[in-house]
Order: sequence, then structure tokens, then C-alpha cells
Amino acid sequence: MKLARLNDRLTFALPDRGMPIILNCFGSQGQNLEGWEIVHQRSRRVNGMDVPPAAAQYLPMGGMGNFGWPTIQGHRNGTQFILEPSQWTVVNGEDELTLEGIDPVAEIKLRLHFRESATLIMHTELINIGSTPYNLDRCMAASVMVPGGAESITSYRGKWGQEFQETTELAGDALWLLESRKGRTSHDRYPAVLVAGTSEALYAIHLGWSGNHCIAVDRLDDGSSLIHAGELFEPGEMILAAGETYTSPKAYAAHEAWGDIGDLSPLFHWSLREDVLRWPNDKMKPRPVLLNTWEGNYFTHDVERLKQQATLAAEVGIERFVLDDGWFGKRDDDTSSLGDWYIDKRKYPNGLKPLIDHVVGLGMEFGLWFEPEMVNVNSDLFRAHPDWTLQVKGRPLLDSRHQQVLDLTRKEVSDYLFNCIHDVLKSNNIGYIKWDMNRDLTHAGGADGKAKTHAQTLAVYALMNRIRVAHPNVEIESCASGGGRMDYGVLEHSHRVWVSDCTDALERLEIQRGARRFLVPEIMGCHISASPNHQTERIHTLAFRAIVAFFGHMGVELDPSKLSPEKLEELKGWIALHKSLRSILHSPDSTSFDLPVVDGRYVFGVTLHDEDSRHEHMIVAVAQGPHPKREQPAPLRLPLYNGSHSFIVREIGPVKYKFARSIASQHAILNGEQKIAGDLISSHGIPLPILYPESAILLEIKSERTL
Repeated sequence: MKLARLNDRLTFALPDRGMPIILNCFGSQGQNLEGWEIVHQRSRRVNGMDVPPAAAQYLPMGGMGNFGWPTIQGHRNGTQFILEPSQWTVVNGEDELTLEGIDPVAEIKLRLHFRESATLIMHTELINIGSTPYNLDRCMAASVMVPGGAESITSYRGKWGQEFQETTELAGDALWLLESRKGRTSHDRYPAVLVAGTSEALYAIHLGWSGNHCIAVDRLDDGSSLIHAGELFEPGEMILAAGETYTSPKAYAAHEAWGDIGDLSPLFHWSLREDVLRWPNDKMKPRPVLLNTWEGNYFTHDVERLKQQATLAAEVGIERFVLDDGWFGKRDDDTSSLGDWYIDKRKYPNGLKPLIDHVVGLGMEFGLWFEPEMVNVNSDLFRAHPDWTLQVKGRPLLDSRHQQVLDLTRKEVSDYLFNCIHDVLKSNNIGYIKWDMNRDLTHAGGADGKAKTHAQTLAVYALMNRIRVAHPNVEIESCASGGGRMDYGVLEHSHRVWVSDCTDALERLEIQRGARRFLVPEIMGCHISASPNHQTERIHTLAFRAIVAFFGHMGVELDPSKLSPEKLEELKGWIALHKSLRSILHSPDSTSFDLPVVDGRYVFGVTLHDEDSRHEHMIVAVAQGPHPKREQPAPLRLPLYNGSHSFIVREIGPVKYKFARSIASQHAILNGEQKIAGDLISSHGIPLPILYPESAILLEIKSERTL
């Protein structure tokens, strides 16, 4: 058997028959592979067979003695249900590897693609080289090997308004499976998993796909585990005609030898910035602080009132004004007018231009809300084209949020939506789209009666990309009832995600903590909301709400005219502070971190350091959730890159913080700048007072040589 390598990340043995054998994954098995054939023979399963298959196969398949979970399955009208590629060829490029194998019996060609970045980026192509259709029932994007076996599995569950709830389970011998059939990334089953191995190593995989998905962790007979990630097909959804190719989504995988989750996140962050995001003119401009009008106005659109809000927004330093739902058709509530993308003359008799001119004249950008994929039954569009929705003949149309889903796979539908959005954008000075999607997909069939979730997902991407080509300076936010669509697939076509419809700062602590595992701060929509909060009716200080929103793409979700002059001045201070620090918060050279939550205390922040770690600049939030149970909080120990330096520690923010209890040494930290040795910060920690529940403080810590 010949070997195929991707630098020190991957090594495969290519058998005469069957899938590549994983000899090295992330360098965890080393690079000296002398005598690998002997070790490989010892690790084979017996199963009572004369020629047992290899245990550690990449994308293993069933039917020829491999009894694990099959990652690729298909057939030709019930025949040729076994795949066993052979004739493997290897194509190496710079930091890239492609393996190509052919099954001459099933008449299928496979291409396995690998690219080395901060993460390992993988995807699969399956080509029907036969003359008859091939029914593809399953085709995973990638596999990752956990040599010592999985010990625990962490996934991201939740619901609307409570996304990214980190859930850890002990791994057993049974198959662990996470499936989502909601037609979008989903609020409750984010397409990513962290697996802790028995050797303390940690493995993570994220699937960049906004449709149905599947992640499996399969324990093999020799005790090792395989993690698989890929798209989930509906019955009969993927039938390849002669010569057709299925291309899987991309999977992004990372590995940490010593089981520190905090060391994995920077790998995903770097890969997201370098391999996924595409900014206008190939350069990210400073992320403008925005005001979104939804919670301040809902469906009530009064031009003079909106102008007043815009004036106050500009006065406190806001840079982008986003007009949310309610500006089109006859949209007075969520029961009507989706699909009628013309300006409501009742609310805007002179069009949007007077409001836009006012906003732009104040020095702000103007953004606008759309929900292109949906239609209300009570709309001119649906009355004219009831057949334009996803539907299954003989089945009722199931409403959700009074909405049906438009079939974007039909050219006439996609063209209509493009022309509507294009007409609004070309006629107005608009630099930003909030692109919403407020329902899951059900009865997702097309005019041909076949399942369309896969094609619909690609059609959404295509429409987004078509808008971007026509309007290259317009940025797009991916919103889906909050955090229902924020994977790396949609982020290839958008510039920001709305992390959650819940703007309660206490709830956001956990939501944003989970999101930061895979997302970078500059694309995470984090807003300062009203108090009492509109979702939970909790009352929080402006300082607490601002600090929680500080470590993302900061925004404001309230009516500024309802704030007192004192609160407007404080809000202005928080916005000014954020703008002064966003070159650190959003820098590609910065690293986000989250410390373990202890006694309800959240510690998170961003570190900017140069290549040789001689200079460090850290912005840190310390937030208390519930009332602490301990008499004193643990000292704040922070991960510094160079502890030999002295560091200046000071509190920052436009307000004087209040504490439940403190002693002199703790107050010393907060009464002006203090110089502390980095080694002491790492080992002994910074003493801090007890915070009141649901409060927070903001600290700046920088090495003395950066002053």
C-alpha cells in the first residue's frame, strides 16, 4: 500500500480495495511510521473473516465486513448498494491533498479533499460515472479519528432565545448521533461537536452548512472513535443522473493535545477570518456600532419619531441605523405582506428617501430588514402565485409565524426576489441588509414532488451572492429568529450573525460564551437592550448590559428617546469606549478567551499580542450571574503569554462600579492603575471584590512595554 500525506496533519495508507486508512490524524500518531504495516495488522478486527477490513477507515462504508456506522450509502434502484473504491490516486498541492478512487462495479468515483489551515478543511465529492441514476442516501463530508476513543462529547443545544447551551455527556460504546431536519442551522442542534479523548486530547468539528445536517461519533471495536459530519438528506432527495456530482459541505476540524477548549477556539477563529469571511473590497472596515429599530418600535413606523431616534443615535456615537420589519406592503403585524417588497405609502408617503437622507446626513449608514425566503398567505404575492411555495401535493400547507416558504429553486421566484431587493437598493442609499428567516422548513417539496431542502439551501446562498455581486459594498447580516442560521456556510455569503433574539444580558452570558467557541467577536451581533428587557422583563443596569454587549459587533436595541439625559450620556460613554478599543476587540491578531464559570462568575475577554508575545494588551469582563455562594470570589488568574513582564491593571468604563463587599486590597486594584508582575497574575491572580448578582466590571490589562 502506498502512503498519502498532508504535511504533518494527515497520513493515509491507500489499500487495493476500500477507503483510505488513517495512520496519522493531526499529528497525534507521530510522523515516524516505520513498520506501520505490522501495527496496522495488529489493529485490524477479526470478525471471523479471512481478510478483515481496517478499523480506522476514513469515511467507512458498510457491506464488506465493516460493521460500523456507514458514512456513504447509495444504490441504483436497489442494486449496487455496496461501495468499495480502488485505484486510488494522489494529487498534492500547497497545503492541499486530494485522493481520488473509483469503484468500477458501482460506477462511482470519489474525490476526498483536504486543506491545511488553522483548521483542517475537508469535503467530499461523489460522481456518478455510470449510465443510470444513482440514489445517494448519505454522504458525509469528513471523518476525524480519536485514537484512544471518546471519553466525553460536548454539543450545543438550546431553543429560540436560548441558543448555544453547552451540553457535555459521557461517551459510551453506543453510537452518538446528532441530527437536524429543520432546514436551517437550527437553534437547538448547532452543527458542531467537541470530543474529549481518553488521552486528554480534544477534537472539534464544525460543518459549514445551513440545511439539514448530521454529526455522529462511532466507537470502533478496538476502542478508538470516529467523528463524522455531513449533510442529512430527505428520502430520494439526492438522485444523481449520469455524470452528475454531489459536493458535500465543508467540515472544519481542529485538535488540541492537552484538552484545553480555550486553545481550540483561536484555531476556528483564525480559520473563519482567513478561509470563510469575504469582506467588501477584501478588507474589513471598523465594525460600525448600530441601532436596530425593532424593539424600540416594532411595527409602528412614524417617520418623525424615527428621525428623532436617529438624531439621538448620532449624538451618542452610533454609526449605522437599521430599519427593521414593517416598512413594506401593508405590514402592521406579522400576519401579512411578506413577499410584497414595495414601500408602504401609508407610512412612507415620500418613500424611504427622507428618512435615509436624514440618517446619512447625520453621518450614519442606513440598513434595511428583509425576509426574502418567506411569504404570507395574506399578501399580493401569494394571491398571484400560490404555487411559488414549497409544498407537497396532497399535504396541507403548514403555517409557521403565519408564513410559507418560497421555493427559491425556481428561477422565476429567485428572479422576483432579486429584482425586488435590487430595486430597493439601487434606488436608495443603503449599505446593509438584515436578512431574516423566521421559520423552520416543513413539507419542503418542489413542483416536481421531490424534497428540496438541499437545493433550497444552495438557492439561498446563490441569491445572497447575487445581491453581493450587484451591490458589492452592501453588507448582509444572517438572522434567523435570532441564532437559527449562523454556520460557516452562510458566513461565506454574509458578514454578521444575529446571535439570539433574546437580548437579556444575563441570558446572553451563556449564549455568547457558547457562540464564541466558533465565532469571532466582530461578526456576533450583541446589543444593549432596554430595561426591563422585552423577553424576560428583567431589570439590569446599563453598565451590565453594555459590558455583555461589548465583546461582539456592538449595537443598541431600544428607543433612545426613552432614555434620560443621564442614561444617554452613559450610553455615549460606553459606545465611545467600545469604538476606542475595537481595533483590539476585532483585530485578526487578537485572541478571544473564556475562563471556566465558577460560582456563577463569567470571565471573558480579548488579548492582542505581537508575534513574539513581547507586547500584550488585554480587555477583560468579569460578570456575576446569580448571587455567589462563596464568601469571597477566587482571585482573577488570567492566561498571559509572557509572565516575565509587569502589567498595568485598571478598571475602565464611564461609571463607578458598585460592589456587594470589598476589602482594601481589592479596592486598590480599582482605584487607579496598579502595576503587578505577570507571573503573579497568572499564578496568584488579581483580587477582586464580590460583585452584586447580574452585574459586571471591565478591566484593561497591558504589559508595561506597550505604554
